[in-house]
Amino acid sequence: MKITEDLHSEMLKFQKNEISEHHVYAQLAEETRSEANRQVLLKIAEDELRHYNEWKKHTQQDVKPDRWTILKHVWMSRVLGLTFSIQLMERGEESAQDRYGRLKSQIADIERMIEDEHTHEFALIQMIKEEPLEYVSSVVLGLNDALVELTGALAGFTLALQNTRLIALSGAITGVAAALSMAASEYLSTRSEESHKDPVKAAFYTGIAYILTVIVLILPYLLISNYYLALVATLIFAIIIIAFFNYYISVVKNEPFRKRFLEMAGISLGVAGLSFIIGYLFKLIIGVDL
Repeated sequence: MKITEDLHSEMLKFQKNEISEHHVYAQLAEETRSEANRQVLLKIAEDELRHYNEWKKHTQQDVKPDRWTILKHVWMSRVLGLTFSIQLMERGEESAQDRYGRLKSQIADIERMIEDEHTHEFALIQMIKEEPLEYVSSVVLGLNDALVELTGALAGFTLALQNTRLIALSGAITGVAAALSMAASEYLSTRSEESHKDPVKAAFYTGIAYILTVIVLILPYLLISNYYLALVATLIFAIIIIAFFNYYISVVKNEPFRKRFLEMAGISLGVAGLSFIIGYLFKLIIGVDL
């Protein structure tokens, strides 16, 4: 087979990607506590190294790994969890499959590499056993409820109270009380279900997700003196939280991002807008002027 300059350049990119992923999987294997996960990661690391050497037969040269790729995925695993980092790697495997597929007619042994990529995908999905993901429904419950309830409450308080300190205080009291209530409800709900989940842990994840969201949403009212600007900042923070959380879920659960994000953002902003109007009406009806 005659290797053109463009084909040689593309093969070097594949080769660099394989050796980079080899080092990522090898380092993730060193850091994971699960022996089962470690063995799968080591097997994938070996396959990636073999792919590198197969590309080397065609390119006739060595390629250094991409240190940034290695650093990014290793630190992503430490901060956001092994599952998140692995699923991003798995998305890269899907992209590699597509690119390899275009070279089938030019490179004889590429079929085996494509099959390995499919095997990697299956193995990676099967190995995901992180505890936080087992309680993701509890996190979703706490986060969704906090975003919908507190953005609505803060919007209503903004028009009714028109004082950033009072709004922050009211929001904090409302948020903490609601967080404790949601945690207790999740505990009782999980305990009554036939589930392998620990009710205490389920309640903990729900309550923590709620309280952290409360802190972020009331923060603008503690930093900004203008209550309308504080409300705008709170809504922006809410959108950022929704975007980040839904992206995280879309990666670890391999679900579409756009639909979940638009639905959650629409509900939160819709409730906030309705509460803003209700707060204004109550202010007019009761005739309170602070």
